[in-house]
Amino acid sequence: MKDPLIELRLWRQFVAVADTLHFGRAAQRLHMTQPPLTQAIAQLERLLEVRLFDRSKRSVQLTGAGAALLPLARDLLARGQALPAQARAAAAGEAGRLRLAFVSTVGFTLLPPWVRAFRATHSRVQLELVEATADVQLPALERADLDAGFLLHSPGFAPGGFEHRPVASEPLVLAVPEQHPLAAAPRLPLRQVLAEPLVMFPRRILPSLHDAVFGLYHAAGREPDVAQEAIQMQTIVNLVSAGLGIAWVPDSVRQFQRPGVAYREVDVPRGRSVPRCETSLVWLAGRLPPVLEGFMAAQPPAAASAGR
Repeated sequence: MKDPLIELRLWRQFVAVADTLHFGRAAQRLHMTQPPLTQAIAQLERLLEVRLFDRSKRSVQLTGAGAALLPLARDLLARGQALPAQARAAAAGEAGRLRLAFVSTVGFTLLPPWVRAFRATHSRVQLELVEATADVQLPALERADLDAGFLLHSPGFAPGGFEHRPVASEPLVLAVPEQHPLAAAPRLPLRQVLAEPLVMFPRRILPSLHDAVFGLYHAAGREPDVAQEAIQMQTIVNLVSAGLGIAWVPDSVRQFQRPGVAYREVDVPRGRSVPRCETSLVWLAGRLPPVLEGFMAAQPPAAASAGR
């Protein structure tokens, strides 16, 4: 049998009688006459199929069931009273839940100060952070399992059906094993690195940036020698440390101080350029919840200029 849906009015009347243990005084508190209040309590007891008060001509006392229900009823009324303010806070982006995904590079420099700034001004927002690559983020955004995500991509790249805000731009640098001869020079000419085996991210997780790196090699008449693929930038750098090859990584990855790895800039022939990568905050077109607007407004100046 389905439990009855009980109006807040009845719970408010129950609490008033429980507080005063007197139907007359409770009726005065509620600005009503006593007979309707007596009928309301009887209705509540019928709906619950539980006796809440022991009544006599001289006294009114809570039953065991009534005493057990009283703190729950107080809590229900308090939460009901808070609903309008909570609704206004949610509409203003000051409360609610924000589900945010990010790629690993964002965690090096961009994300920590931004999250700190947001939490300082939006303490009532429940922030859920998920580390995920683009091939996981975009379908999750389409399903509304996420509200937004930080993605890494080539400049100017924008996935269809999504809106985005660029938040950082940086060049790619070369991660090389510290004992490799290439690590001896502060800067490297492109021709010296073209034949080296690469540790590379799969195209499916960063198609635009993958194509930009391959395009650099193809413009020089070479085919990249991909020795090993890995998804996370930390893993790529760890594999470079193990001597499996060199890797093109965003400049911010320098913050990942992995022993056995050196980071070097690369000089390219005139008319060409080292690929750059951008980080953007991406969300589904037409779906910009207020809490996400609040998150974007909390972007600190240091994050706004990161890598530019």
